[in-house]
Amino acid sequence: QVQLVESGGGLVQAGDSLRLSCTASGRTFSSYAMGWFRQAPGKERECVAAINRSGGSTYYADFVKGRFTISRDNAKNTVYLQMNSLEPEDTAVYYCAGRRWIVTTTAEYDYWGQGTQVTVSS
Repeated sequence: QVQLVESGGGLVQAGDSLRLSCTASGRTFSSYAMGWFRQAPGKERECVAAINRSGGSTYYADFVKGRFTISRDNAKNTVYLQMNSLEPEDTAVYYCAGRRWIVTTTAEYDYWGQGTQVTVSS
């Protein structure tokens, strides 16, 4: 069983930056592909970014390309989402997720964090 705990959300103004962190329990973090998802009120949960086990391959939704960066530190059991040039449309609850072995941008992840709220004011 893997537990994921997100942190770093908050209230910012348009154009600001935030860095989300997600720390995993356990000793097999490097076996897990990781993803960041978000869900705004009344909308479906969507993949923002994903990263493979080594961190050598990353994937981004079109709406965050060039603004967000996903990375991981396997020694710290942590995956990050650096968010720059935030827009009001980025307001959502952000979740990290993990699954064994193969990265995907679908919601087919086995483990989910509790979510962290990101609110961007105009």
